[in-house]
Amino acid sequence: MKIDEAMVEHIAKLSRLELPETEKAAMTRELERILEHMDVLNSLDTAGLEPMSHVFPLKNVLRPDVVEPSMDRAELLRNAPVPDEEAFLVPKTVE
Repeated sequence: MKIDEAMVEHIAKLSRLELPETEKAAMTRELERILEHMDVLNSLDTAGLEPMSHVFPLKNVLRPDVVEPSMDRAELLRNAPVPDEEAFLVPKTVE
């Protein structure tokens, strides 16, 4: 696919970018290089390869979930400007 300055202007408009005239030629060359690289990738034989989401295997490293005692509710609510018996009271924000 051949990239021209009109296509660069269209892509810039879609991206809400304002490119100066001096950068349009450079951007045209850069986009062409990207498409050339994608053509190289498209020409590779990937028929026997398994699809993957990441190059390296990912493993979640999570600590074990352990139930621990928390702070006393009355002590926490003592700092509230307007508490009730169970929670902080805040002004209504949505009608």
